Formats: sequence, C-alpha cells, structure tokens
Amino acid sequence: MKIFADPAELSAWTLSRRAAGARIALVPTMGCLHDGHLSLIAEARRRNAGEIVVSVFVNPVQFGPNEDYAQYPREAEADIEKCRAAGATAVFMPSPGAMYHPDRSTWVVEENLSAGFCGARRPGHFRGVCTVVAKLFNLAHPDFAVFGMKDFQQAAVVKRMARDLDFGIDIVVAPIVREPSGLAMSSRNKYLSPAERESALALSRSLRETSAAFAAAGGEMPWEPRKRAISAALSQAGLRPDYVEAADAETLEPVETLRKGCVVLLAAFAGKTRLIDNMVL
Repeated sequence: MKIFADPAELSAWTLSRRAAGARIALVPTMGCLHDGHLSLIAEARRRNAGEIVVSVFVNPVQFGPNEDYAQYPREAEADIEKCRAAGATAVFMPSPGAMYHPDRSTWVVEENLSAGFCGARRPGHFRGVCTVVAKLFNLAHPDFAVFGMKDFQQAAVVKRMARDLDFGIDIVVAPIVREPSGLAMSSRNKYLSPAERESALALSRSLRETSAAFAAAGGEMPWEPRKRAISAALSQAGLRPDYVEAADAETLEPVETLRKGCVVLLAAFAGKTRLIDNMVL
C-alpha cells in the first residue's frame, strides 16, 4: 500500500495507474476510521476497483470558528493499518498547507441542496466540503467515489456538484453502519460519555419508531405531529435538538406529508457533541 503526503505525487501516480488501465476508486475521509469507513472501502472493492485511494484529511475549511477542528480525533498510524487491512492500495494524508495556499481565493459552492439542514446551521460548511472534494477529485482522478449515507445531505450535495461541473465521476452512496445499539457510527462518538452515548440512542430509536408508524399508517402520514413527537423524545432523552426535518430524498425540499421516498433528518447535541442521523422511508 502506498502512502502519499504530496498532492502532486498522488496525482502523478493515479494518472499513471489510469494510463495502465486501472479503475480507480476514491474514499474521502477525515480519519479516525471506524467500521463505517471500512465499509466504504469494502464497497469500492466490491465494485472491482483496481486502485482504492483513501484520503485521510481533517479539512480545516469545513469547520466553523467555534467548532471542533483542533479537537477532532486524529489517529494517523491506526488509520494506515486499518486501510491496509481493509484492502486500500493508497492512502493520501496531506497537511493543510499542502492542500491550501495561504492566499487561496477560489471556492466551490453548491447553492440549493446545501442551503438547509446542516448548511443552515453550519455556515460555510458545505463550501469547505465541496472545495476539498473537488480538489480530491482533481488529484485522485477516480472513476468513482464512495460516500456514506449517514451524511445524507453531504452525499446529495457532492452528487449535484459532480453532475453540474461535469467531473465524470460516479458517486456511490453506501448504507449507514450502526453500532449494535443502533447508534450511527461516527468519529465524533469518541467524544461521548457513557451517559451521553445512552442519550444518543434516542436518534436511531426515533427513526425506527417513525418508520414503524409510517408503515402502520399505510405509507402516508402527516409530518408535523411526528416532528413534534421526535423533538419531545430527543429532549426527554437528554439531547438538545438542532433540527428535526423531513424532505424529499432527491430534491431535499421540505415536505408536509411523509411518503415513500422521503428522508427524515435529525441533528442533536449530546452534551457538546453534535450528532446526525437519518432514514429514508
């Protein structure tokens, strides 16, 4: 497995592999890898990628001034070993200075799908996401890239960016991987105390209950009463809801009635840790 820190060296290698006929997959991550990330590598293998490039980069420009960039968990050596064991063929671990010029003044912005939900709560977040992903696309030259469904809005934004800017890259969205308790796997779960971890289970529990109620209602139900019930359940569990929303899974337009093809999106704070989860009905 190759390890790159220099963007130009990664680009030269991936271009040489493409010229040799290799099918290249990109798995973008911020490191502190867990089984959810490893499932993305497995998905790339399942799709017969000849080379699987995993980027491990805590991207500073997608964090707000009061967010957890400095504290975000970093486990470089462990991440390298996990990538090797999972079957990655290259790891890209650049420094912020290698990725961004000091006088940078160019950004990639998606203005529709990124407007609500996490985009509304974290101004500038998706500008940072789109910019770094576009740079990774230009450096890794992948045939396809694999993202996780837990970051549902992010996956939708990246798909739209890849389409609108004609990257010619297939965006694969892999299912959420959950802990046995139901908690969606996240690097930020490391922040949680035992009590906060228990409270956080209200997210997945609320989604399961919504799915059951939706099925019992015959596949159509008003959203507002369910929204109030979820908000109350999260608060009663000790969480601080950030948003409780439902939208069309393709357009991310808000809906008033839950139907097949809608996505329920949740964000809440367990202590100081912001967690997200979702479910497509």
